[in-house]
Amino acid sequence: MWGYGYGYSWPMMLGMIFWNVLWLALLALAVWALIRWLSRSTRFISTKAEPSALEILRQRYARGEIDASTFEQMRERLDNPVPQ
Repeated sequence: MWGYGYGYSWPMMLGMIFWNVLWLALLALAVWALIRWLSRSTRFISTKAEPSALEILRQRYARGEIDASTFEQMRERLDNPVPQ
């Protein structure tokens, strides 16, 4: 034992600590990579493109919320925006 308590020398204990920290770091890296990969893959599956303003205008006209003259005025505004 030579006075070291558990029978391990200091260099041996430092080596064990190093390998434990290394394995914990690798495990943490693997968990981080898995979470990042899963969040990226689910984001691409569930993401839908937002409809354009013109598409929303067409939908409102099709549902009868606006009349033909209002549709034409709003479409012209969308096609030719007013400079500021």
